[in-house]
Amino acid sequence: MDTPTLKRSSPTSTAIAPQAVRTSGIDPNHWYVVARSPEVGDRPLGVTLWKQGIVLYRDQQGCIQALEDRCPHRQVKLSAGQVVGDAIECAYHGWQFDAAGQCSAVPYLAANQKLPNCRLRRYPVRELDGFIWLFPGEPELANQVEPLGLPEWEHLNYIASVAVIECAGHFSFLIENLMDMYHGHLHDNYQAWASAKLEHLDASNTRVDALYEAQSYYRIDKIWSISQLFFPALRRLHPEPLWVRYIYPHWVSTLGEDFKICCLFCPIDETHTRAYLIHFTSLQAFWRLHKLPVAFRRWLKDRLFGSAQKLLEGLVRQDVEMIEQEQQAFLARPERRSYELNRAIASVQRLICQRGQRGDHSQSC
Repeated sequence: MDTPTLKRSSPTSTAIAPQAVRTSGIDPNHWYVVARSPEVGDRPLGVTLWKQGIVLYRDQQGCIQALEDRCPHRQVKLSAGQVVGDAIECAYHGWQFDAAGQCSAVPYLAANQKLPNCRLRRYPVRELDGFIWLFPGEPELANQVEPLGLPEWEHLNYIASVAVIECAGHFSFLIENLMDMYHGHLHDNYQAWASAKLEHLDASNTRVDALYEAQSYYRIDKIWSISQLFFPALRRLHPEPLWVRYIYPHWVSTLGEDFKICCLFCPIDETHTRAYLIHFTSLQAFWRLHKLPVAFRRWLKDRLFGSAQKLLEGLVRQDVEMIEQEQQAFLARPERRSYELNRAIASVQRLICQRGQRGDHSQSC
């Protein structure tokens, strides 16, 4: 990933009204993650992306299709139905719709009747790096924007773990939590860093990059060093650069050379967020491992999948508890001011509002 030109963070920033941030919509002209690949099998899957009900299913070739999750006959959910060939069939009356969203069959259609001239919205969708990416904006723009992607997902030198975040809070609370490395106080033995200090901050209309200097125990350079993840007594702190990046609409963090964690977002509405937290442990330091047969390395990668699961789930549980408290406090007193000292948060809030305004404009045009 290219590193942007950095500038030292400024001591002053323009405050953003809480209501503007906490009710901001999304910019739809980006790729969002709506499911993991294994979640979409031989049954339709209903998902929600910023108030839009969407049904995902696989056609006969195994390709993912994405349509509005409603039957235009009685407005019930198509995700309650079944897949028939390349079409999806409504559970209520058996109407079928093809991958283009066109009604393709009605079981009780009379000889003198034509198929209803109704068409469901079809969404651009891609299956990439173990996830289903969906573009809710203008379809003609989908090929002009690339998904964030996870190059480490298939790379044999990285071991992945995935945790799902289900949070009763606006997505801005989760992004702020991820960009704010001062909250390590919350995580006790789950955190991989300590004594974070914001050193540099760079912001644009597409991303916010923050560099913290931190103390870390996370260095995977010997086979026994992996045990640090599970036994706090074995940890020894050393300084490491800690990068956190909000590459709208997703988040990426790296700690030194051995730690990478990503958060892929699926905002549901103003008070609910779904996201996927992916942790990568690097095996780059084990040069002898790289000489082994590819089949063995693939087996090892698959075997170790999920090895950091408890670590991730512990982090998520603690963070979600705080985020949901923030959401409830905002709903109770939306006018109440919060006092923020981390300058990265103001940059994040500005980006959220800028992108939300773009989304509002594109929806109204």
